[in-house]
Amino acid sequence: MKIVQRMMVMIFAASLMIITGCASTSTKEGTGEYVDDTVITTKVKAEIFNEPSLKSMEINVETFKGVVQLSGFVTSNANIDKAVSIARNVKGVHSVKNDMRLK
Repeated sequence: MKIVQRMMVMIFAASLMIITGCASTSTKEGTGEYVDDTVITTKVKAEIFNEPSLKSMEINVETFKGVVQLSGFVTSNANIDKAVSIARNVKGVHSVKNDMRLK
């Protein structure tokens, strides 16, 4: 009977460690958040790519907990405004951080 109890405690402890390992902190994403952010990044990149006035290879997109960061060098303020507008309109984006610069 004690063996069964010890096994149950070990299984519970292992389960708790697995669940805690997948949890997020203020500086680290959880597994689900990482997948969500990857999807958001992909959607933003696709929308920027589909905009003919933007050169998608010049704009870098990164996402952390729903906050999209745009960086890179573009040719005009209009391109910066367009890229920010596109990113804001993607589902799941909480806010957009603009770090793009003019060439």
